Order: sequence, then C-alpha cells, then structure tokens
Amino acid sequence: MKKQVFALAVAALAAGSAFAQANDTLAKIKASGVVTQGVRESSGLSYTLGNGQYTGFHYDVCTNIIKDIQKQLGLAKLETKYQPVTSQNRVPLVQNGTVDLECGSTTNNAARQKDVAFAVTTYVEEVRIAVKANSGINSIKDLNGKTVATTTGTTSVQTLRKNERAGGIDFKELYGKDHSDSFLLLESGRADAFVMDGSILASNIAKSKSPADYKIVGEVLSVEPIAIMIRKDDPAFKKAVDDSIKAQIKSGELAKLWDKWFLKPIPPANVTINLPLSDATKAAWANPNDKPMEEYAKK
Repeated sequence: MKKQVFALAVAALAAGSAFAQANDTLAKIKASGVVTQGVRESSGLSYTLGNGQYTGFHYDVCTNIIKDIQKQLGLAKLETKYQPVTSQNRVPLVQNGTVDLECGSTTNNAARQKDVAFAVTTYVEEVRIAVKANSGINSIKDLNGKTVATTTGTTSVQTLRKNERAGGIDFKELYGKDHSDSFLLLESGRADAFVMDGSILASNIAKSKSPADYKIVGEVLSVEPIAIMIRKDDPAFKKAVDDSIKAQIKSGELAKLWDKWFLKPIPPANVTINLPLSDATKAAWANPNDKPMEEYAKK
C-alpha cells in the first residue's frame, strides 16, 4: 500500500514537473539542451535549400535569438532542431510544444493572439496582388470574374474581400497548399492573380523562370505586422526573445540582415528581390511592439 502511495506521489510530481516545463520554455530548453525552430519550405522570410537546410531573413533573426538564449541559460551547447511548418499547422504545433520558435512569416492578429503569443514585430508587410504582366489586370476592380489564388491557412483573400474597393467584385477563390504551389497556379494560368504578402510575391517572381512576365499591381490591401510566434502565457521566454530582437535592432544587425536578404543576391538562384526597407517597418523598429494588425491604420 505504501509503495502504491509512493508511486502515485512520484507520478504526480513528474506530471507537475512536465506541466511546469510545458509552460516554461526556457526551463524546457535548459533541461533538454534542445530548441526547436519552426521553419517554412517556401516563405519569403524562411525557406529550404534542400537536404534539411533552411535559410532566410527570419531564419537568421531566430539564429541570433537562439545564440542569445544559449548565453542567457549558460549552456555550453544548444542543439537546434528544425521543424517544417505550413500555414495550416503552424499555430497548433506552437501550442502543443512541438515548436518553440516559429520563424516563418506569420501575421500577428487578434484571432491568433487567443492561441499563441508574438514577439515584437520584425517586419511590416503589405498585402498585394501579383498577376501576369500581359493580363490587363491593374487593380482590384479588374478581378471581377477572375480566379484569385492564395495559400491555404493565410488571411490574404479574407483581406481582399474586406477591402472597401472589393464591393461588387465577384471572383473565384483557388487555394495552393503553400506559397510556391499558389504561385504555380498563377504561372500555369489556372489562376489570374495571386494575393499574398508583397515580399512573398516578389520572392516568387524573382525566382521564377521569367520574372519579367509578372508584376505586382493595385492597391495595398492591408498592412500586417509579421513576427516570431511563440507559446502563449510564457512571459520569461517572450522577454528573452523580445530582448534579443531589440538588441538586434539597436546594434544595426537587423538592418544588415535586411540588406542581405532583400537588396543583395540570395540563394539558391542568386536573384535579388530588391525590396527596400519600408517606412512602416522602420517605424516598428523605432518603437518595438507586439501590436496585432487590427491596431494598424486601415488601408
């Protein structure tokens, strides 16, 4: 009987410890010596080079964050595991503890803040429309009767439908499983337009077989803060991530990474996206914050 009571106490203690670590990412990382970074296969801010290698603007930002966490925890070694995520599974994989830092290109909005938390904004995105250069489409009104592609699990077509200029515009929606699949819908003619973050559109166009065949047109559909996604209700981990990003802003490291990824040739094809730092992103860096998109001025 005593053995049973002792076993139950040990089990309760173990369960309590596991629960505590699930809500304390720094403790989990310190105990395991491992941090799991969520990465994307074909995002403009994080993408694969094949053979399990990932790269991109947010990949580099997170690499610096992980170095700072290792220093904070006093770990001689910290292993990084990479977990590919998609637009559909990124939130649940952060919620259930599979991913510690999601370093793709996720919009910080009020709905997602009910399930996860976001670090301070690293990039302010403008949602735009990409079309074939010879399509004759130059604005939202030209999408009437057309087929519009976007990526499953993203907010872009919802944003398009909510735009005041979209009133009375009737278009068919088509969803790609990821951003490269959505661009393929445009490239192959199955869609007339691809609505998505401007950086993702610019990146896919730059990497296409014939970049001159495409253009980004029309009104800015919305302004969206993009941020590193982390688990909710873990203030110590959020502070560690926020402090690292603020230090990268202050030291000029974030500006150097912007030049590296948006103004210089990037792998694998050595193409230049040529996307200057916007005034909206400069403002976010000047006053670091984790405001959701709903608090940004409507466009």
